[in-house]
Amino acid sequence: MKSGVAVAERIILVSAWIITIIVLIIFIPKNRIREAQLIFLFKQLQTWLFGLIVANYGLIEYPMRLFQYATRADFTFEFFIYPAVCVIFNLHYPQKKSWFRQAVHYVSYTTTITLFEIVIEKYTNIINYLHWTWYLTWITICVTFWFSRLYYVWFYKHKREKQGV
Repeated sequence: MKSGVAVAERIILVSAWIITIIVLIIFIPKNRIREAQLIFLFKQLQTWLFGLIVANYGLIEYPMRLFQYATRADFTFEFFIYPAVCVIFNLHYPQKKSWFRQAVHYVSYTTTITLFEIVIEKYTNIINYLHWTWYLTWITICVTFWFSRLYYVWFYKHKREKQGV
């Protein structure tokens, strides 16, 4: 049985929102807000879809979540935090660095999110793995980061080609 009080989980969720907003304000340059919006919305599409699938098929449950009567998925992480982290991931991607440095970028972001989720799963009642495990989280996060990166690069390459730049 998980220890903790609902108040502690609410504090964690509210803190996660506040910290994420601050990180976005600090790490998104004003001249790249449109890029950030594109990345955010594309990642939201992916995480919201995956979140609904894992919640509705009983792979993961989110006992403490926003909008408990609207969805079984977790709004905070699937709809806000993971997309926000993906924005930072893409805007600060080491495009002109070696393939090794790019791989480290993927692994470090994916591993950090996965470790955070493992701690939340183990010590709170925010998320419970039922038929899920940490490496499935790691894989889905890495794959959705990769798809987001592909889409971002494709979109802006296509846009530059149309503008003749």
